[in-house]
Amino acid sequence: MAKTVIVTGVTRGIGKQIALSLADEGYFVIGFYKNSEKNAKELEKNSNIKTYKCDITDSKQVEKIAEEILKNNNIYAIINNAGVAKTSLFCDVSEQDFDNIMNTNVKGAFLVTKAFLPNMISKKAGRIVNISSIWGVCGGSCEVVYSASKSAVIGMSKALSRELGPSNITVNCIAPGVIETDMISNLSVEDKKALANDTSLQRIGTPKDISGVVSFLLSENADFITGQVITVDGGLI
Repeated sequence: MAKTVIVTGVTRGIGKQIALSLADEGYFVIGFYKNSEKNAKELEKNSNIKTYKCDITDSKQVEKIAEEILKNNNIYAIINNAGVAKTSLFCDVSEQDFDNIMNTNVKGAFLVTKAFLPNMISKKAGRIVNISSIWGVCGGSCEVVYSASKSAVIGMSKALSRELGPSNITVNCIAPGVIETDMISNLSVEDKKALANDTSLQRIGTPKDISGVVSFLLSENADFITGQVITVDGGLI
């Protein structure tokens, strides 16, 4: 029987690629999305993918959908990928911006994990992979709140890995560098070239660079890896 994996932020960029890659590997992927219903329906053409529209910052929505999912599925892994960012000078960040970023990037991961974790603990097995960011490791100028939220994801991952170790559940974090997604779609060709030149590999990453690491962390080859932050950034200088 296929192992069931929860993936948030499933309709675009990294989340979409994670869902497609895991489905191709034989996992049954249950994806959460907030908008982009058209993209969700497109994903569901893959028989190994089912999607739910859900605001992951709303505990009642998350709990209701989790209850429905758990009637017929045991959860093997949770991939907390959904995230939002805002590039702005610190003094220009509004309280609403702060709340939106923190709620999506941190509270969302908390609520989704909390909803499915008891099922995983009862089975004494599972994987949690949280998608952070290189800016959560070293901080990014004009992305202070985003950096803070992704640092919080790292702290949550490290602490939870210690708590869940006795239940044979691993918790790890992936910190992508600059990845070719909608988040950088507003950048000019020159800006992207400059970012690529800042890496040892002289290129911007792709969603597949991240999905490959997720696949590894869900595999038996990663049984003894937990509490780690894996940077996938092409060797930022």
